[in-house]
Amino acid sequence: MIEKITLAAISLGTLLFTMDKPVPEKAAAPADWKGVHVLVYTKNGKGYVHDNIAAASACIRQLGKQNGFSVDTSSNPADFTEANLKKYNVLFFNNTNNDVFDTDAQKVAFMRFVQAGGGFVGLHSASGTERNWPWFKRLLGATFLRHAKHQKFKEIIIDAQHPSTTGLPPVWERDDECYYVKEMNPDLHVLLVHDLSSVDDKDKPEFFGATFPSVWCHEFDGGRQWYTSLGHDSATYREPVFQKHLLGGLQWVVGKATTLNYKKARAVSPSDALPY
Repeated sequence: MIEKITLAAISLGTLLFTMDKPVPEKAAAPADWKGVHVLVYTKNGKGYVHDNIAAASACIRQLGKQNGFSVDTSSNPADFTEANLKKYNVLFFNNTNNDVFDTDAQKVAFMRFVQAGGGFVGLHSASGTERNWPWFKRLLGATFLRHAKHQKFKEIIIDAQHPSTTGLPPVWERDDECYYVKEMNPDLHVLLVHDLSSVDDKDKPEFFGATFPSVWCHEFDGGRQWYTSLGHDSATYREPVFQKHLLGGLQWVVGKATTLNYKKARAVSPSDALPY
């Protein structure tokens, strides 16, 4: 069970957190990956569409083949029905962006999947998805603000024990886009941060000092969620270390749950009151 964290202070560019309860549980690998079914969603609304989507989908399919879980891909929002989503354990939003649903019924099916215990993974531009839907922004953990120019910069590990960070160097050098987000959910467990001292950007946000959250996990409305802001370039998805990063995020989201419990699903409208 991941517990809430409270931002206590920022000193010398380091995030300091006060924990109300013990450090979040580190989920072990699913006992049976063959019982895990992942739906990779790639829909983009009007606006910029990343050219990395095919490479990322291929990467996830490869991880599934190597580890024994099944992977389906879709860019069709009509696939978001309760009957169809019941087949999956995780919805993986692969560089989705802007509005990706056509109807409220599709959104409600998504909400009910999460409330039934379904997992969610958001990749890179997924933080720019459904920017006007409060529930989705809470689910992902934030919403896109902007990014610095593409460049080399450093990532600093905050939690080196999480499945998505084990094996990473203490300072992870990337050639990517440094994402900034807004409307951050207060219950996030931050795993990695951008080292802003290594970023060339005249308008760096100052709220977190010399760092800015880039990868996190949490639990919201019944399910587990994990998001990484990294992954702009298609070549990134051929890197073994980045592949392990994605697999670890998926591993944590799946956790020990391999079945959904729709008795816990209660959504009737996308505008239902938020849990908090």
